[in-house]
Amino acid sequence: MMVQVVPMHPRRSSFVRPVVILLLGGIFTAFGLCADATLSVAEIAAAVRPSLVTVTQVGREGPNGSGSGFVISGEGLIATNRHVIGQGQRLRVETSDGRKHDVTEIVASDAQMDLAILRVATKDLLPLNFADSDSAKQGEAIVAMGNPKGMSYSVVEGVISEPKREIEGRPMIQVAIPIEPGNSGGPLLDRQGRVLGVLTLKFALAENLGFAMPVNALKRLWEKPNPVPMQRWLTIGVLNPRLWTTLFGAQWSQRAGVVEVAQTGSGFGGRSLCLWNQPPADERFEAAVSVKLDDEAGAAGLAFCADGGDRHYGFYPTGGKLRLTRFDGPSVFTWKILGDRESEAYLPGDWNQLRVRVEGRRIQCFVNEKEVFDMEDEGFRGGRVGLCKFRTTVAAFKRLQSGWDLAVKPVAPELQAQLGRELEDFLASPDSKEEALGRLAKEAELGRRLILERQRALERDAASLKQLAGELHRRAVREELSAELSKSEESVNLLRCALLLSKHDNPELDVGGYEREFNEMVQDLVGEAEIGQGTEAAVRRIRRYLFEENGFHGSRSDYASRSNSYLNEVLDDREGLPITLSVVFVELARRLGVREVAGIPLPGRFMVGYREAGAAQFSIIDAYDGGKELTMAEAVDLVSEDGRVSKKATQPATAREVVLRMIRNLLGPTLEARNASRESLPYLDLLLALDPEAASERLSRAMARERLGDREGARGDVGWLLGHLPEGVREDRREMLEQWLEKLSR
Repeated sequence: MMVQVVPMHPRRSSFVRPVVILLLGGIFTAFGLCADATLSVAEIAAAVRPSLVTVTQVGREGPNGSGSGFVISGEGLIATNRHVIGQGQRLRVETSDGRKHDVTEIVASDAQMDLAILRVATKDLLPLNFADSDSAKQGEAIVAMGNPKGMSYSVVEGVISEPKREIEGRPMIQVAIPIEPGNSGGPLLDRQGRVLGVLTLKFALAENLGFAMPVNALKRLWEKPNPVPMQRWLTIGVLNPRLWTTLFGAQWSQRAGVVEVAQTGSGFGGRSLCLWNQPPADERFEAAVSVKLDDEAGAAGLAFCADGGDRHYGFYPTGGKLRLTRFDGPSVFTWKILGDRESEAYLPGDWNQLRVRVEGRRIQCFVNEKEVFDMEDEGFRGGRVGLCKFRTTVAAFKRLQSGWDLAVKPVAPELQAQLGRELEDFLASPDSKEEALGRLAKEAELGRRLILERQRALERDAASLKQLAGELHRRAVREELSAELSKSEESVNLLRCALLLSKHDNPELDVGGYEREFNEMVQDLVGEAEIGQGTEAAVRRIRRYLFEENGFHGSRSDYASRSNSYLNEVLDDREGLPITLSVVFVELARRLGVREVAGIPLPGRFMVGYREAGAAQFSIIDAYDGGKELTMAEAVDLVSEDGRVSKKATQPATAREVVLRMIRNLLGPTLEARNASRESLPYLDLLLALDPEAASERLSRAMARERLGDREGARGDVGWLLGHLPEGVREDRREMLEQWLEKLSR
């Protein structure tokens, strides 16, 4: 069955256009009804209504959207859908008697399950009782309540079509019931008035077909909360106010180093600004940014010489053209289009670099290093640079710069010609890939740019060029990782290594941006008394900071997702694997000068160890379980059935060992993929570049290369295996490798 739904996890594409939308939500119930009595719909509605709430996102300009919710504890706990609460937004709960309460804490949330538990500052709410959703039966009568299309506390009845239907990898309850916008987060109830689930998805092609997250999933979420106070919640996904100032509304956010904007600004023409909090520009300066529009009819780009109010210049694409405008005030009568022109250098639907150069009265504007405007204007100078958008445009920005001489430096003609010849040789003979990569790697960024330009120009060779660009990028990452790990152990920047692993799969990742973001976390703790009171006191302060104040937590549902291994996404979503959460902990301690804190490579569950100077035994922090404190013996019992592990598994892991384990976490799922050889090969290459003695992965790469037609590469790996067979190996193993090598050599 094909279900069309809005992607619910924030890691997905920035410009998702909802095909469907509508969620309904699960629930909790707590009125004293007889557990065995079958109640009428009217009786259920009367009993449940006092426990229903409306959850509203509150933005700068007022409400941004609302959904349903229900009370699960008289201590002020409310259940709803994760998508109902959005990200980085203030939240308000209105109870059925009309009282309004600000949400003070996100007690627990999980994007994969699309569930959230909120806290409000009142203790006189009436909770609902839970049913056992594992006992739900096909054909069972059900009731749902919520706020469809703004009509508060509506009730509807239906039946369970299928109690265990897998939707996007999640077991859900399929229901035959009318679902409308606003039901999201409301309870799905059995005929005893108990909560069975949270209706979460509406089927796109039918009126009375939807899906609910089972209430047992909500119980698990409640058992392992990841609380985030509201003041911390408001920082998730939002721009750092130390770095940015936004004007005229709209919704600005930041993920993976990319600033995104949506919704209409309050300035004329839907104008909104996002100014960089750098010192004002000189009379002579340049500014540059890369921008991508979701719709070429929109308008978004560079703002410069901004006074922090209505006055600024704007250089931006709109309607497929480039425009330079001066804004002298707040209305349509106080702006002037200085230039409006098409440019062959502009790439519709793609990233485009905009650059302006201001010197005296002269203003020059460039797109992808091709000049668009060169004119004089008697307007204002100095001020700040930043981003601007208009109308309903959804846009993304990256790599904002301000300074002087930001132009991409021209390439020496001889180097350009040489790289061009390398590309021609590759296109003439793709088997020359290794030689081409070896020479292009000396100018990796330039080589990648030339490759991508050639890809657009020579469409027939686009697939080969794109593959070469990816391999060139990954080779550059491999070399950077190798260089970092070749340093002395105390000098290795493990945070940067982990971010480089993310960049290996995401060429656009801004590693430096995330390092700066991490340093902001360090600054939150610098100077606190506990940090200077010894290792144990400092570790416990870091534990509270990460797991109690900022909501870092182990992934509950989609453990194998690559997002849990990408450190940038762990920092964005505060959710990850034991090893990525441990890296965050250890690196935070290292940057704070806390000694004797290290990663402990226990089998199946990487943890954090700490000890006071001179102590022989490590104490343990389980970063995956909310920072739970354990003894080493308790940690070993947790990961081993017989209570025994190797001594090495209880000793601090080196940075190289940590990185290799993270690579193996990424590699594992690819070996089960439909296109396993192609998906696993980049990780095998990376792992073997860092650990050439890894015989198991060498064997896997030989098989992958052979399947992909790279017989020469496979021969090299099989030859290495033959040359490194351990003493005493069985003769039939040697014969098998020799026969394989002979086959590859024919």
